[in-house]
Amino acid sequence: MALDTTDLDGLVAEAAAILDDAAKPFVEGHRAESAVQKKGNDFATEVDLAIERQVVEALKAKTGIDVHGEEFGGAELDSPLVWVLDPIDGTFNYAAGSPLAAILLGLLQDGQPVAGLTWLPFTGERLTGVKGGPLRYNGVEQDRLQPAELDDSIVGVSTFNVDSRGRVPGRYRLAIIENLSRKCSRLRMHGATGIDLAYTAAGILGGAVSFSGHVWDHAAGIALVEAAGGIATDLAGNDWTVSAPSVLVGLPGVHGQLLELVQSVGGPEDY
Repeated sequence: MALDTTDLDGLVAEAAAILDDAAKPFVEGHRAESAVQKKGNDFATEVDLAIERQVVEALKAKTGIDVHGEEFGGAELDSPLVWVLDPIDGTFNYAAGSPLAAILLGLLQDGQPVAGLTWLPFTGERLTGVKGGPLRYNGVEQDRLQPAELDDSIVGVSTFNVDSRGRVPGRYRLAIIENLSRKCSRLRMHGATGIDLAYTAAGILGGAVSFSGHVWDHAAGIALVEAAGGIATDLAGNDWTVSAPSVLVGLPGVHGQLLELVQSVGGPEDY
């Protein structure tokens, strides 16, 4: 059964209180050191692990909905309803002392994002949105995003190693950024995908490009962008799904220009 706006608003209110509680250890643990080494040079801190445990337990108790977390996994992503949690988006930033780190929480219904919450505890920003809108920024309802031009926009891009191979080669990423630089002189590399998506939803960025396929990086932000009236696809222009290999979000107008630019460099297999 589909959840209506009232149902979603109620769940977001419950989740917001839970994230407010989680923001306290988040702030107290700033500059936490690596505790768990992950693939490549990625890592998790003890704060990641503790916040995920805290939020998962509270969400299950308060909403009755299971959770899929970045650090411990959990419920299947194609469940009728499942929360998707990233306890610390921007872990490198967090450990280094940068304020650009966030808690990301999305709600998926049958694999589609229907609600999103993004908390930036160090800057005091709280963004929420549900399917059908509106976006709320620190509790204040925002106007729907208006069409804009890429030339006038700030665009967020992912960090990368130009010599990396694999599914999305570094040279492919560089080609996109090189072409993008010719149209947009305001590129930003924040090092936190969820913040890029949330800032696009808020109209701070005109768009963002993510080469990641991690659902926990994207679920919350996709919900926010769509609630705000923005557009979200993968880099091939397909509708976003939990198995999407990448994300491209943008304001109306900007998204189409970004997509055209991305497609002009070919595909990852060409590099």
